[in-house]
Amino acid sequence: MSTTTTRGVAQPAPAKVSKTRPRRGLRASSTFNFWLFTGPFLIGLIIFVFVPIGWSIWLSFFEARFTVTPSDFVGFENYKQVLTDADFRGSLVTFTVFAAFIVPATWALSLGLALLVNRLRFMRAFFRSVFFLPTAVSYVAASLIWKMSLFNGVRFGLANTVLGWFGIENIAWLSNPDPPWYWLVIVTVRLWLQSGFYMILFIAALQNIPRELYEAASLDGAKPGWQTFRHITLPQLRATSTAVILLLLVAAYQAFDEFFNLLSKATWGQPPLVELYKMALGENQNYGAGSAGAVVLTLLICVVTLLQGKIMGFGRGEESK
Repeated sequence: MSTTTTRGVAQPAPAKVSKTRPRRGLRASSTFNFWLFTGPFLIGLIIFVFVPIGWSIWLSFFEARFTVTPSDFVGFENYKQVLTDADFRGSLVTFTVFAAFIVPATWALSLGLALLVNRLRFMRAFFRSVFFLPTAVSYVAASLIWKMSLFNGVRFGLANTVLGWFGIENIAWLSNPDPPWYWLVIVTVRLWLQSGFYMILFIAALQNIPRELYEAASLDGAKPGWQTFRHITLPQLRATSTAVILLLLVAAYQAFDEFFNLLSKATWGQPPLVELYKMALGENQNYGAGSAGAVVLTLLICVVTLLQGKIMGFGRGEESK
């Protein structure tokens, strides 16, 4: 250490102030890691979602038969063709009724299963896994099981076997539109496939309800059961119920696999996506009309979803409820 002399007294020299360099490497590393992990997903989202959506909207304004690179601009003619198509309009009406039935049915079944599983004191994980397991099954595989084993329309099918025990004749579940027994087949397979997933959402919401609310209600004289469910449990599940109903509405209008495999040769009860499939990939391969129908269906789903969210107060703050 060097020294300096002031009036004959040796004093240490002032230490040099070292300039600390900012840790830019750590920040740059964090940014690099962020794009390293999110970049592939973002690229896939752009290529496989955003680009096809934009291309479909662009095709809907062109005459696109047997080609996806058209040159003849037709404006809103494809939309006019789709909206005046009786089969497509009928499918929209039919599936609005279908959504009005399947959505509350799935919601009630999922909530009921969640309440039962959440009250168990033993083997809770087992029953939760059992009810959730059908969500891992393919819609195509489940549809074929329902069609070939459970509701195959012959006396060897499970449904007709059970009915035969009570002296009831065999029922052609999927071959006769009058009465429309095929709706029972479709509704049951969709309930079996969907209920477990939404049950998990309700279980998570039930476990987040403070126990103090039930204790306070008990002290106030509230009876366990329907009274506490109506005034405590159900209001606390408002946000989860809204999210579940919105997801169910979107899924109802996007139904395709089970209808295509169960009613592949039938002309009744077809969903909008099957009608769009016929337009775009049928004999005429009218990609313009099919794209216009997809845009119309998307707008319908958005409108129904927004209306449902408005009715149930989705997105409003707690103070405005």
